[in-house]
Amino acid sequence: MSWSQQSIKSQNKKRILTTIMNEAPVSRTTIAKKLGVTKGTVSSLAAELIEEEIIYELGPGSSSGGRRPLMLLFNEKAGFSIGVNLGVNYIIAVLTDLNGEIVSEQRQTISEYDFNQLLPVITEMIQSLIDEAPASPYGIVGIGVGVPGMVDNTGTILLAPNLQWESVNLKQEIEQTFNLPVTIDNEANAGAYEERKQSPAASRKDNIVYVSAGIGIGVGLIIDGKIYSGKKGFSGELGHMMIDINGRECSCGSQGCWEMYASEKALIIEAEKLSKSPNPSLESLIEEAESNPQVASLFADIGYHLGIGISNILNTFNPAKVVIGNRLAMAEDLLQESVREAVDRHTLSFHKEEVEITFSQSPHYTTALGSSHYMVEQFIENSF
Repeated sequence: MSWSQQSIKSQNKKRILTTIMNEAPVSRTTIAKKLGVTKGTVSSLAAELIEEEIIYELGPGSSSGGRRPLMLLFNEKAGFSIGVNLGVNYIIAVLTDLNGEIVSEQRQTISEYDFNQLLPVITEMIQSLIDEAPASPYGIVGIGVGVPGMVDNTGTILLAPNLQWESVNLKQEIEQTFNLPVTIDNEANAGAYEERKQSPAASRKDNIVYVSAGIGIGVGLIIDGKIYSGKKGFSGELGHMMIDINGRECSCGSQGCWEMYASEKALIIEAEKLSKSPNPSLESLIEEAESNPQVASLFADIGYHLGIGISNILNTFNPAKVVIGNRLAMAEDLLQESVREAVDRHTLSFHKEEVEITFSQSPHYTTALGSSHYMVEQFIENSF
């Protein structure tokens, strides 16, 4: 077989597998019609995929006449992936199957950011998930980690201001410990990746913006269906977009940054001036806002500033959809009206037409699931 023939075969095999992943249960005839290839090609390559245990046959499906076709399904239990969300004050790690369903999870609250102290915590959580993974043909296919900072093309964390990290090679440490494929990316990019996966197939090539609003703010940009990563592999540090030139000092060294006005951290700082109880949490403030107009007003102010930043993004990128995620998404009912008010007031009319602004429906898991999903896609791309 020539190189060109091998290349065409490989492309067709991936297309067939992708179709089965997206549309299962599906027959060989349906796949052939959809992809514009012969049924013989589909049958031959499907046989290889069955032998490789990445798909399997189900019993006969329905028929419009004649012999009922055998249906093909994706074997989501052929392997498992691990996704880690390294937050500023928490770590969430999930073990998922190849369809992204959570099989097991680990959670840990953190208050110390020294890398040498935090690394064993991360690796122990990953090891626990590996130990819990069911037996499968391909085992653990990869480990993805989302971090709140700038990550270059090599996986080096160049700067994570809220963790006080600089030039940290977490990727190398995890690879050496587990001898598995590892990807480190900005947590907002991972969140954007997951939101893209959850979108209907027809809209996955749309421009989508994921605003990760937690202790800080990160932004993941999906442009033409792909993560925008910039020349050196990083982008989306829009939490440090200046919205007040003479504003509050930020941990990045600048002042007036968006995240100083529209994040969980900003909410807590302002709430501490009002609250009679020490160390208010987001959860306690959401509850208190139901009976305390001053606290409800704080959320409205945070929402308005969140909307100002989103307005700048809409005016710059004109996306089809903006998703607000991470912990602040838990306060959707307290934020959405003021977010919309700011967007309506500050966005150019043509840029706000038809844009969809939503809150993530799984704010705790989006980054971890996106990190895991990316490793699954890499596994599929490199293995079949």
